[in-house]
Amino acid sequence: MRTALEDELCFPQLGNTSCRKSQHSHPIATSMLLTVIALITVTLNLLVIISIAHFKQLQTTTNLLLLSLATSDTFVGFLMLFQISLLGGCWFLGDLMCIVYFIGDHFVTSASIGSMVLISIDRYMAICDPLGYTIKVTKSRVNIAVFICWFESFFLNCLFAINQLKQPARFKKCVGNCEVVVPYTVGMTDLLISFIGPIAVIVVLYMNVFAAAASQSRAMRSHVRSTTLRIAIIKSSELKAARTLGVVVVVFITCIMPYFCIVITGQDVVLNASYAAFIICLFYFNSCLNPLIYAILYPWFRRSIKIIVTLQILKPDSSQINIMINM
Repeated sequence: MRTALEDELCFPQLGNTSCRKSQHSHPIATSMLLTVIALITVTLNLLVIISIAHFKQLQTTTNLLLLSLATSDTFVGFLMLFQISLLGGCWFLGDLMCIVYFIGDHFVTSASIGSMVLISIDRYMAICDPLGYTIKVTKSRVNIAVFICWFESFFLNCLFAINQLKQPARFKKCVGNCEVVVPYTVGMTDLLISFIGPIAVIVVLYMNVFAAAASQSRAMRSHVRSTTLRIAIIKSSELKAARTLGVVVVVFITCIMPYFCIVITGQDVVLNASYAAFIICLFYFNSCLNPLIYAILYPWFRRSIKIIVTLQILKPDSSQINIMINM
């Protein structure tokens, strides 16, 4: 007959070498909530991916960057399922998979931030250099930039975790836990490369974007030369996209900042997923918010969802539908 102590262990047969289960106050309710968020995240981001990939009219340079962001958000939804399994405080997939999970989590995070940087650069070019935008920002260059972003994110995160991959159980305290010890120097380097640097670039670029927007607004109000007014009108549509993506960026920074701030809280930070649930889930929830922002601020996304849900997407030549009508 099992004792009370055995019920608290992840692996009762291992005795004292087993980790204890987490004393989470509402594990079932939290698991159900995270499951719903994960399903919504995957579903909505898949709708973004299908919309941009299917409808030819949506395959603009800016939307290709949104496609990259939606792809990383979809992976976040799947990774959330691992987080749900950790709410009980026990990891049953082995030491190697624990390291792979954390690498994947950081990889997706880095790819998301990289996509945000590319989106900021795109908006900066569109607003501050409208005449050179179509020449300098092409689909081929955007695809190359997205590939470099994802490859660099994967390479750097594998490089940072190479010692952990060689010895997955090096810092293991008991059987059944999943934690990664990040040395302070590695954590600070990752913080600078993956967060502080990119966020600084995003903030500077958007400050320039909205400074240019304010200048254009003054020019339109004063009705200066017709050529100046014409340029301002051309860029007003780009400004609308910049404002929408600016909301996405602000929400992203708000949600992801606590996740990176834990790196600088000590000499050796132990990132235990079960104890850092709130911080990690806050980042996960951001991936659910992005497509909701698109649905509120992008008419084309609402229209594409309607076409997909009603299965009109299965009709011949549906990819040629004028999805941007009345915009």
